[in-house]
Amino acid sequence: MRATMIHAARDIRLEEAPAPSVLTPTDAVVRVVRSCICGSDLWPYRGENPTDEPHPIGHEYVGVVEEVGEEVKNVAPGQFVIGGFTYSDNTCEICQAGVHSACLHGGFYGAKDRAGLPVGGCQAEYLRVPLADGTLVATPEMPSDDLLPSLLTLSDVMATGWHAAVSADVREGHTAVVVGDGAVGLCGVLAARELGAERIIAMSRHASRQAIAREFGATDVVEERGEEGAERVRELTGGLGAHSVLECVGTGGSMEQAFAAARPGGRVGFVGVPHGVELPVERMFRKNISLAGGMAPVRRYLPHLVSSVLAGQIAPGAVFDLTLPLDDVAEGYRAMDERRAIKVMLTP
Repeated sequence: MRATMIHAARDIRLEEAPAPSVLTPTDAVVRVVRSCICGSDLWPYRGENPTDEPHPIGHEYVGVVEEVGEEVKNVAPGQFVIGGFTYSDNTCEICQAGVHSACLHGGFYGAKDRAGLPVGGCQAEYLRVPLADGTLVATPEMPSDDLLPSLLTLSDVMATGWHAAVSADVREGHTAVVVGDGAVGLCGVLAARELGAERIIAMSRHASRQAIAREFGATDVVEERGEEGAERVRELTGGLGAHSVLECVGTGGSMEQAFAAARPGGRVGFVGVPHGVELPVERMFRKNISLAGGMAPVRRYLPHLVSSVLAGQIAPGAVFDLTLPLDDVAEGYRAMDERRAIKVMLTP
C-alpha cells in the first residue's frame, strides 16, 4: 500500500509500505476513505519537532472496516467509522473520567504500541487501529460523500475546537474570544456557537478565514494583535473582556493574547500544542483567570458530534479549502506551510 513518511524537515514522501494486518485480538484494519493534514503535522515538517529517523505521519481519518480481531464486538467489516487522533480502550479509569487522550493503554498513530507492534500513520491507504472497540465510532449507515469532510473533522479539529470551548466554560449568554484562525480555531467558533455563546469574537487577519468564522457564528472579527487586540476586545465587551477565551495556536504570543482578552474571573481553554509558552501567573492570580484544557479527548465527544453532523446541525467540513489525491500529499504540506490552504483533505 501507499503511506506517507516524513524523513526530515520539509521532506515528505509517499512510499510503498507493507499493508497492515490484525496483530492482536482487539485490532481492526480500516481502509482509509479520507485523511488530512493537521496544523500539528507542520511542527515536525518545519523542523520545530526533530525527526530523528523516517516514520509514518498523519493522525486523522475516516474509513471502512476491512477486518477485525476476534475480541472486537462494537464494529464489524463493512461499517463506516471515525476514530480520534489517539486510540484508547474507553474502559480504563482515565477514559471513564473523560480523558481518553491519556488512556492507560492507548497510544498514537505513526509509532509502536505498548507491545512494540507497529501502528502506521493515517495519511495512508490502510490503517491498523489498536483497541478498536474503544476507539472507533460507527455511523448507522454509509454516509454520503458530501458528509465526509465534516465527519473527517471530528477525528481531530472539530473535537479539539469543542474541547477548547468546553475547557473555556462557554455557556449560554457568554462572550467568547477565539485566538487562532486555523482549522481548530474556526471549529472553536462553531463549538462556542453550539454551546450558546451570545457574542463570539474571532481574532483573524485573513479574509478567507474571517468568512468561515462568520459562517460558523462569529459576531465580530478583531484583526489587531497584542495590547491593541486586547483593547479592541475590551471595547467590544464594555471594557471587561471575555468570559471565555479559546487558545487554539500554542505559541507564547497566542497564550499572552488569550489572557489579555479575558475578563477578571474568566477562563482560558487551551488546546494549541504548546511551543515556548510561559503562563502569566501574576495576571492569573490578580484577576482570578483560570486555565483548563490540553490534548482533546476526541472519543469523549465523538458520539455527540457524529450525531450533530448526521442531523445537519453542524457542517465543520468547510475548513477544508483544498482537496488533493494522496499522491500529492507533499504539495498539501507545502500549501499549509505557506498558508495557501487552511486545511488539506486527502483522497485515496
